[in-house]
Amino acid sequence: MALIGNKEYFKGIGEIKYEGKDSDNPLAYKYYNPEQVVAGKTMREHFKFAVAYWHTFCGQGADPFGPGTQNFPWDQPSDAVAAAKEKADAAFEFITKMGFDYFCFHDFDLIQEASTFAESEKRLATIVDYIKGKQSESGVKLLWGTANCFSNPRYMNGASTNPDFNVLARAGGQIKLALDATMALDGENYVFWGGREGYMSLLNTNIKKELDHMGRFLGMARDYARAQGFKGNFFIEPKPMEPMKHQYDFDSATVAGFLHQYGLQDDFKLNLEFNHATLANHTMQHEMEVAASHGMLGSLDANRGDYQNGWDTDQFPNNITEVTEAMITFLKAGGLQGGGINFDAKIRRNSTDMDDVFHAHIGGVDIFARGLLVADKIISSSQYDALREKRYSSFDSGKGKDFEDGKLDFTDLYQIAKDNGELELQSGKQELFENIINQYI
Repeated sequence: MALIGNKEYFKGIGEIKYEGKDSDNPLAYKYYNPEQVVAGKTMREHFKFAVAYWHTFCGQGADPFGPGTQNFPWDQPSDAVAAAKEKADAAFEFITKMGFDYFCFHDFDLIQEASTFAESEKRLATIVDYIKGKQSESGVKLLWGTANCFSNPRYMNGASTNPDFNVLARAGGQIKLALDATMALDGENYVFWGGREGYMSLLNTNIKKELDHMGRFLGMARDYARAQGFKGNFFIEPKPMEPMKHQYDFDSATVAGFLHQYGLQDDFKLNLEFNHATLANHTMQHEMEVAASHGMLGSLDANRGDYQNGWDTDQFPNNITEVTEAMITFLKAGGLQGGGINFDAKIRRNSTDMDDVFHAHIGGVDIFARGLLVADKIISSSQYDALREKRYSSFDSGKGKDFEDGKLDFTDLYQIAKDNGELELQSGKQELFENIINQYI
């Protein structure tokens, strides 16, 4: 395979291929066969796997107790543009060796933010032109772009919800540039993650004003992008807390209600993350079910949290039960609406070899492929669907059907209750459902 760039960063590692579950090759897929058809689509079409630029090429293993441990060769140049180009070379080498079709980015993942807005705009335009060339050489596409409006101290009180209008305006300018970059790179979607859109204390916070401002801000961003010809989806990524005590995009239900309240429901869908579901005390299947019920199941960030820790650890996914249950909802919903599976995950602080990032992504890809295969068998071959339908069978005919069709009033319910008398309990068969999942795994 021809290299994309002037030098090889991941030396000795070729293109990752499917070799089947009996392979002992650690640099091969065991379950992910891109061209295998499952439920009417190839795995490649189902997943649209993407690499997260920020964790994979920008993260260095730092934590609150110490600096980074991972010294990447593309971080060596002192010049911001030269470093960004080397990072892009390494990124596209990795993406193509993994056999992925997509990547995702924050604006200042691509290149270091400058000391002034004007210089940052110039830097971003320079690296976007360079990456567009990388895309042309490799065929790699942009799943979605976004802006980092949470790391810089100016956003310590939020971006679109900031009590200072000038900070809100700066966020608008930054997001305009990120939207422009996304469109220039033919991005299929754009994500808003309100990393600090929330509050630390209610004592100094006007929630209604901040939510009104965020609703207006998102509408303005949508209108700008649509006027430039952008036809993709806008995604909001829910997260309940951390870094804020409470974030306004708490979970799927909260975001869906927000979008409907501010008239954004026709343009916006949800980008859901496994670790964020955990922090909201939900399962990922729950978050996906809620999003799907609103027609907003847009895209997924693949990772997992540490179930003993109350923060966002962004580990690579490896829980087959968790992923299988998510893939059941994935298939039942007809897949994602515009998005794909982005590995918003980072190797551990003590993983310091250049091949570790390959092992991490290979494992993540395989857990999704395996989960999809199991979910398809559960849906097509087990009594799972029949049991679920039986549980609601009282609404298929008679008075139950009349209720669903809107043919009853509340007095009718009273009369039915009076006529029925005492009722027999109907089991939910939860243990049987759980056994079916385990049987097919």
